[in-house]
Amino acid sequence: MKSIVHRIPLTKARINLGQVVRRAHVNREYFILEKDGIPVAGIMNVDDLEDYLELRDPALRKQIGKSNAEYHRGKARAATKFLAELRPTAKAKK
Repeated sequence: MKSIVHRIPLTKARINLGQVVRRAHVNREYFILEKDGIPVAGIMNVDDLEDYLELRDPALRKQIGKSNAEYHRGKARAATKFLAELRPTAKAKK
C-alpha cells in the first residue's frame, strides 16, 4: 500500500479539518501543513503515530534487532506451534 502525502496550507486545513482528519483516519493519508510554504506540522492516523513512537524507543528497537537476528539464525518456529504453547491445556482448566 502506497502512502499518500498531501502538502496543504494551514488555512485550508483549518477550514477542512474534519475532512482532513477523516481522510487521515480512514484512508491512512498523511498531511503536511504549511504556513507561508514552510512545513510546520503533520496529521496522520493515530495507529501510525503510535507505531512511530514505539520504534523510537531504544529498548524496543534493540528487541526487534535481537528477534531478527534469531530469525536469521533459524531460531524461528511456526505460528501454530507458538499459539499452541499459549493456549491453556485441558488439565490447567480444571
